[in-house]
Amino acid sequence: MSVLDLSHNNISSQPPFPKWVLDLRSLTYLNLANNRFQGHIPEGIQNLSSLETLDLSWNSFSSLSPTSFSSLIRLRLFNLAFNNLGGEVPDCWGSWKYLEAVKLSSNRFTGSIPWSIGTSVFLDSLNLRNNKLSGHIPSSLKNCSKLVALDFSGNELAGTIPAWIGENLRKLMILNFRNNNFHGPIPEQLCEANSLRILDLANNNLIGRIPKCVNNFTAMSYNGTGPFFETALIMIKGKLSEYGSILKLVRSIDLSENKLSGEIPWGMTRLEGLQSLNLSGNLLTGEIPEDVGAMRSLESIDLSQNQLSGEIPRSMSGMTFLSFLNFSDNKLSGRIPSSTQFDGFNASSFAGNLNLCGLPLARNCSNVPAPGQDGIGNGEEDEGHVYEQWYFYVSIAIGFIVGFWGVVGSLALSRSWRYGYFRFIDSLWYKFRTG
Repeated sequence: MSVLDLSHNNISSQPPFPKWVLDLRSLTYLNLANNRFQGHIPEGIQNLSSLETLDLSWNSFSSLSPTSFSSLIRLRLFNLAFNNLGGEVPDCWGSWKYLEAVKLSSNRFTGSIPWSIGTSVFLDSLNLRNNKLSGHIPSSLKNCSKLVALDFSGNELAGTIPAWIGENLRKLMILNFRNNNFHGPIPEQLCEANSLRILDLANNNLIGRIPKCVNNFTAMSYNGTGPFFETALIMIKGKLSEYGSILKLVRSIDLSENKLSGEIPWGMTRLEGLQSLNLSGNLLTGEIPEDVGAMRSLESIDLSQNQLSGEIPRSMSGMTFLSFLNFSDNKLSGRIPSSTQFDGFNASSFAGNLNLCGLPLARNCSNVPAPGQDGIGNGEEDEGHVYEQWYFYVSIAIGFIVGFWGVVGSLALSRSWRYGYFRFIDSLWYKFRTG
């Protein structure tokens, strides 16, 4: 027998682990996921040296011996996710030369990520999500250039985000570091990972500006599909949900709950395939980019709890897929755009902006000019223009009166002037006839 799949059978087994499984020396595929196995993962599993796939996920295993897996040199998929395993991450990476996917998420692993992980050069998926790992990301990971998905979210990792992630891991589609203790700026080099579809750095201590080169994430510029077999926890529309089979369709950026400052980069509006954008809970200033409306695929946008100012761009009225919006607690002003999409949002989406008006807020815009109309300043300009025209015509009239009566009045009142004037006219007429 080379394949044994007993997954999703709700099998319950008290220790010891069933011995007959460990006697199947020719197994290449062993899947015991989604059962109720518990206790210690037996060391005898190392006898299954032909294994290429080992899936013990979604059980209640609580302990293991690091040496239990060292002889599994042909292993390609190693999945212990969703158990109660503690202690340090098994350090068998030097033996696993052909390893392609590791899933150790949702356990209680502690300590640092082993440096030897970088020897698994065929690794394309590494998921250590929701553990208690600490320390820095080992630089040896730069050797894993085939990585497509890297998920360290929900740990206690620290340090800065390495620049080599963008420089070396060019095939990355998922990068999820949310809920850690990373600090410092987002490296500009991260933009070199232009295959990224999901970027989640939320809930860290990141500072500085959002890189202007975000428009280099070309995989977010279009709606594409492709072969993809992963799962990821993503915050979309205000809810953290796990995406599996449809993950290949998702395009998302989440930089929320950090200390990022400066303006929202103009290049971000070029990511026309992006479906979810969350920049909430930062220190962002300036205005919302005017052509944000070009992001036609956007379904969810959260810019709340920043210091953004100016008006909400009118271009957003045409974002027909938009179903979640939160602009609350900023310094936005003016009219809320009127459209089918905006009319459906709750007032809480715009709360905390003292100078915003219009539906769905209770504050009306009676003193605020409609879009395209001139404001108070333009009214004063028009009034000044009227006065200028009035002065112009009055000046012409006064000039005419002064000029006319200056000549006619002199001729009427002075006999000598009148005699001289007509004599001058006669002489001109004589010269004209004889000339």
